Amino acid sequence: MKILVTGGAGVIGSHVVQELLKRGDEVVVIDDMNSYYNPQLKKDRIAQFKDKIRFYKISIWDYNAMKTVFQTYHFDKVCHLAAQAGVRHSLENPFIYNQVNVLGTLNILELMKEFKIHDLVYASSSSVYGGNEKTPFAVEDTVDKPISLYAATKRANELYAHVYHHLYGMNCFGLRFFTVYGPWGRPDMALFKFTKAILEGQPIDVYNQGKMKRSFTYITDIVTGIIKSLDTVKGNDVFNLGNPDTVELNYFIECIEKELGKTAVKNMMPLQQGDVPVTFADIIHTQNVLGWEPKVSIEQGIKEFIEWYKKYTGTSHEH
Repeated sequence: MKILVTGGAGVIGSHVVQELLKRGDEVVVIDDMNSYYNPQLKKDRIAQFKDKIRFYKISIWDYNAMKTVFQTYHFDKVCHLAAQAGVRHSLENPFIYNQVNVLGTLNILELMKEFKIHDLVYASSSSVYGGNEKTPFAVEDTVDKPISLYAATKRANELYAHVYHHLYGMNCFGLRFFTVYGPWGRPDMALFKFTKAILEGQPIDVYNQGKMKRSFTYITDIVTGIIKSLDTVKGNDVFNLGNPDTVELNYFIECIEKELGKTAVKNMMPLQQGDVPVTFADIIHTQNVLGWEPKVSIEQGIKEFIEWYKKYTGTSHEH
């Protein structure tokens, strides 16, 4: 199959590209390599497979540049993972979220319509559950109370996909990712930040006194869910891709300390604006339709990340 992956230099995107290449798919990658976090990490991810793909450094909100790519290739499917990430950052820079996440997604839907591409798998987010108090979060729950702009843009993507399915018969699967972690992870995410700080003897900011709970979901499990979705996408649906075993932040930190053999210096903080105290995935619908459930435990996942981190940063095991 010929597949377009947007955001292919990202954490999830780069892992998906490798998996698609492994099974013989032809992959075209679009990524704007922006500097929201260190672009070197993106370059290093891409370097693993750059000679096996077609790569375009463009922004998804640039309709004309996107159109050129769609004109050049006749894609069978689109895997849309590009987005301006970060819940907290959306409080500081709201306009870019609308430009990338909303307009960018609209561009993709319009170009798919124009070039008669019927199958779309796109990234949504567990943040769409917002201030919901019922847990675990199920896809049947109402999601009309987002508490960050990032979450609102992701919910908008789901609504736009519904419209294009309804009007043009497009097959659209939206995947609500819960906290994704693993090798090649983002430096602004807790696991990377905490590992780096603990190794350097720097304090870590622990929000909500470490009592936050998250459905931490390992990258290989997420990729399996995306591939299953690409292979089976039909109709219009949304799925939770998250671990039904939630983990408290304090235990998460304990696992990092154990793997590093070092104790964290903790700076206890209140819950941050735009953050939620709990994310908890109900995956019954995902199991029923996609036959998906996560396999990697938090202990194993953190171990794998730290092994990668030490290798990537050249940190010796004696630290």
